[in-house]
Amino acid sequence: MADDTGDRERRGSSGDRRPLMLVLAANTVSIAGNSLTLIAVPWFVLETTGSAAKAGFVSFCATLPVVVSAVIGGPVIDRVGRRRVSIASDALCGVAVATIPVLHFTGLLRFWQLCALMAFCGLLHAPGETARQVLVPALAERAGTTLSRAASFYDGASRGARMLGAAVGGLLIALLGPPSVLLLDAATFAASALLIMAGLRGLPAAAPRKPVVPVSARAYRAELREGYRFLLHHRLLLAIVLMVMVTNGLDQGLSSVLLPVHAERHLGGSVQLGLLTALFGGGALVGALLYGAVGDRFSRRTVFAVSFLVCGLPRFLIAAFVPGVSPLAVTMAASGVAAGMLNPILTTVTYEAVPDELRSRVSGALTAGVWVVMPLGGLAAGCLVEGVGLTAAFLVTGGVYFLATLSPLVFPAWRGMDERTAVEERTAVDERTAVEERTAAPLSSAGPRRPTAAPAEPSRHP
Repeated sequence: MADDTGDRERRGSSGDRRPLMLVLAANTVSIAGNSLTLIAVPWFVLETTGSAAKAGFVSFCATLPVVVSAVIGGPVIDRVGRRRVSIASDALCGVAVATIPVLHFTGLLRFWQLCALMAFCGLLHAPGETARQVLVPALAERAGTTLSRAASFYDGASRGARMLGAAVGGLLIALLGPPSVLLLDAATFAASALLIMAGLRGLPAAAPRKPVVPVSARAYRAELREGYRFLLHHRLLLAIVLMVMVTNGLDQGLSSVLLPVHAERHLGGSVQLGLLTALFGGGALVGALLYGAVGDRFSRRTVFAVSFLVCGLPRFLIAAFVPGVSPLAVTMAASGVAAGMLNPILTTVTYEAVPDELRSRVSGALTAGVWVVMPLGGLAAGCLVEGVGLTAAFLVTGGVYFLATLSPLVFPAWRGMDERTAVEERTAVDERTAVEERTAAPLSSAGPRRPTAAPAEPSRHP
């Protein structure tokens, strides 16, 4: 009887994949909607104002509050609960996005209102995404799958959503116009909120954490400092933040200003922009799934460094010097495959390095760090286009991107990417040896056989 109960408990705690699948579905729907906004809003600004600088300013307004919320939001996620934060974030973002086309259709939308609504949506975006992301280890354990595989699936679903959203968004903008596409985006936020509401009911990791000390401003500041202190004292995580901070800012300038302007002036329109973004997202989906299948066989640092070099500079060079859609499309797809391998590595490293009780706070600090330059990325790209021209803007941005991607090859802190895996391999070999020694007794009654040393397993890392 006791054995049957134990079996049921093990099945219930390690074989229930429903919460993981519903969270993956919710994140997929939400990010697909974000992709619609990523294309629709810059295109809407370019259509209505014709100004690359204004498109960059809207990007600034949308991303600056993301940084602010990430800076202060980690303890809030723990106090309020990851499930509640995710639901509230999606619901309020949906209302904000829906307000833009409603005001436009009634003739009441002003540029400052567009900036304010995008800022409000950005303020709520980071806590919801962080709340879902930090649940992955608990969901992986409940589903009975490995952390690296769950992280790859999570990122792969996100990448696939971006691909689908970009492809559909480009077509819908051409057919219906940007305001109608934003209404569809609002509907995706609502769907994501409903999926989280259904999928995380009763999950302990998604519930509010009971505070160790009473809620107060002092306790909140202490919890906030705890997350940042951990990050600042962890050399590898700090190196990751500094590098990705730069590349995220440059990617923001590329996606929110440089590519939309390039598509409008030289490539034919929103359909081509959607195609390029979708190809990058599709390649990234392939890359994430590929890493989930075979990535454990290779050095994380090597894969990370090579992938970042491939996904960075080539996009900017081809856009600057090679005319037409086809060469850039091939480059975007190849760059996407390389980019898709990055987040599973970063996510796994972060999950391994940060204990669960600090995960929301440290993840908030990480998000704040890697997003802090993004508001300036769109703003700087818009100013570069109007100041020195589109080609020069591509070259300047691509050059800085290339220098940033050399970091894993230069600084020794990045060697820590592979240290945890090496320790796990040695532990696995030791455990296997111990099992073989315990089970090495002969079938005869002549007594236990002398144990022999198991051969060392060759390292999986080149």
